[in-house]
Amino acid sequence: MIEIALFALTSFGVGLSGALVPGPMFTVTVSDSVKKGFKTGPMIILGHIMTEILMMIVILAGLGQILGSQTAAFIIGIFGGTVLIFMGYSTSRSNTTLSNIKTEEDRNQKYGSFIKGVITSISNPYFFIWWGTIGLAFMFKGLALAGIIGILAFSIGHWLADLSWFSVVSFASSRGTKFMSDEAYKAVMVICGVFLILLGVYFIVSQINLF
Repeated sequence: MIEIALFALTSFGVGLSGALVPGPMFTVTVSDSVKKGFKTGPMIILGHIMTEILMMIVILAGLGQILGSQTAAFIIGIFGGTVLIFMGYSTSRSNTTLSNIKTEEDRNQKYGSFIKGVITSISNPYFFIWWGTIGLAFMFKGLALAGIIGILAFSIGHWLADLSWFSVVSFASSRGTKFMSDEAYKAVMVICGVFLILLGVYFIVSQINLF
């Protein structure tokens, strides 16, 4: 039992080290939290977790090695980079201001944060590389340690790390709106949008150079 708890704690540490690295999900969490409030972080992570559950099913089905292949990384890098560039452009060009943000009715974006959690996961080639290497190793370590209980220990530790960090980021970003002007809000959106565009370009260029 102690060994399983330590394994979960290790999974938490590894998950947190990955979550702390700025990336598409971090940027979208900041921009959406400023706009929609604290609930954004948990909703984005829920979408991320659903994507990871599918990844775990793929790995258990014996397809884990394919995820870390060069061909898969190339395809995902090109596709994901294009998606991030589009998301970044849309974010930076947003005409929403803090003065009308609370009165805007966004029927088509009811589950927007959840969907963005999925999109920022599958558009990042390093997400698949991580699961094809580190995630794969941890899953089989948990399986060898305690079967399905070991996999659950890994999953809970990993997801708690994501949820904890991105909830903090979401809370801090949403609180910032109390001290933010419309101009500052627009600047945040532009910065987040440009960062997503640069990440998208980086993903595309890096995969072209490696292929």
